[in-house]
Amino acid sequence: MQSFIASYLLKNRTRLIEEWGKEWAKLRSESDLQTQPNDAFEHTNKKLMELVLSTAEGHKDSYYAELKEHVDRFIQNGGSLILFSKSMHLFRKVCQRFVIASDVKESQAVEMLAELNEWIDERTDRIVNDYAGNWEYTIEMQKLSLLELSAPLIPVFEEITVMPLIGTIDTARAKLIMENLLEGVIEHRSKVVLIDITGVPVVDTMVAQHIIEASEAVRLIGAKAVLVGIRPEIAQTIVNLGIDLARFPTQSTLRKGVVLALEMTGKKVVDL
Repeated sequence: MQSFIASYLLKNRTRLIEEWGKEWAKLRSESDLQTQPNDAFEHTNKKLMELVLSTAEGHKDSYYAELKEHVDRFIQNGGSLILFSKSMHLFRKVCQRFVIASDVKESQAVEMLAELNEWIDERTDRIVNDYAGNWEYTIEMQKLSLLELSAPLIPVFEEITVMPLIGTIDTARAKLIMENLLEGVIEHRSKVVLIDITGVPVVDTMVAQHIIEASEAVRLIGAKAVLVGIRPEIAQTIVNLGIDLARFPTQSTLRKGVVLALEMTGKKVVDL
C-alpha cells in the first residue's frame, strides 16, 4: 500500500478500530460468535483489527505471519473463514467512510480508495488462498486414505486372503487394487485370493477389464484368483470381452468362494 493511505489509516487507527468494532458487534449478533463470552469476543476482535492495521506499518511478511496465526486461533475458537472475509469487508466499508468524509480532494480520495481496495484484497486473498491450499492438501490426503481403505486385502485363513470391493471402480482405484493385491499376496504368502465384487453396483466393460487384469496379475506371481459375487450380467460383460471364464474360477457368493479356496489349498470345512 502507498505511504499516503498507510499514513492516513495509521493516523486514524484508534477511531478506525472503534468503528470497526461497532460493525463487528452487529456481525456477531448474526453469527455463531454470539455464544462466546463478551470479553473473549472483544479481545479477539480488537487483536484482529490491530494486526490488520499493523501490516500498513511495514515488515508486511512478519506482520502477516502473526495475522495468519491469529486467524488460525479465531477459526479454532468457533469462527470461520467466511466470517473473517466478512470482517475484512466491514473494514473496507469503515475505511471508505473515513476517506469519503475526510477533507482530501476528490481526485485524491479516488486514488486512496483504489489503493485501499488493493491493500485489503491482497491481505484477504492471501489468507483465503493459504487456507484453500491447506484444505486441498488435506482433502487429497483424505482421498488417498479412503482409497487405501477401499481396497484392503484381508487374510482369512492360512494361504487364503479376501479383497472385498464396494462402490464404483475407476482407473485410480483400479491401480490401487492392483498394487494392494500384488503386495498383499507376497506379504501374506497367499495361494488363493478371493476378489469379492458383490458390492460393486455397476460392472461395465472398463470395470470388468480392470478386474480381469488384476486376476491375471495375481496368477503371474504364483497365486490364484477366485472371482466371487459374479452375477449373470457381469458374466455376460466378461464374455463379451472375449475372456474365457474357465481361466478364472468364479463363484456366485463369498461363502461358496471360501469353500472353493479351502479345497484349492488342501483344506475343507468339517461339521462338528
